[in-house]
Amino acid sequence: ARGRGRPDLVLKRYAFFNEVLVWHASGEEESVFPALEDVAPLIAEAYERDHRGLDSLFESLNKAVNASDTSAISRATAAFDFFLGFHLSKEEAHLYRIFNERVSLPNQGAIVGKMAQKIPQERFSEFVAWLYPLLRSNDQENMARIMQQALPAPAFARATKLIQVAIGNDWAELTRRVPELK
Repeated sequence: ARGRGRPDLVLKRYAFFNEVLVWHASGEEESVFPALEDVAPLIAEAYERDHRGLDSLFESLNKAVNASDTSAISRATAAFDFFLGFHLSKEEAHLYRIFNERVSLPNQGAIVGKMAQKIPQERFSEFVAWLYPLLRSNDQENMARIMQQALPAPAFARATKLIQVAIGNDWAELTRRVPELK
């Protein structure tokens, strides 16, 4: 908004981030929310409403980008970031706690596998390279274990190589936590 840096690179990252959110949200709506309806009716409704709000905020951002209006881009990005942070925090504190407590572990694995299928194969390496550096050690460990559970062995072996490249020096810590990655 202040004319510093290269907004095209930032907007490209933001566009990819929105693609990831679409994959995530559609996976939740098709797999997680129906499972929650069985064990905690009506919980998912508020999160589906959040998803529609995020869709609306991203449309505002797209309009600002298409108009090349840096002030509108700044406002739309700030609103999107605020609402998304609030939504993801609420999911982690509430929705996924219920999911972990009330959905059986085998069903959780199947659901996460279905969600993972939302990521187009040709974009998987880009996804891993983008995601893993953003995660703290605990979350890297959880994601690695989820991938191990959800992916066939050859695909998981390829994913571990991508993870190693994505996190660089943090690989030693991750393999300490998840020795099966070695």
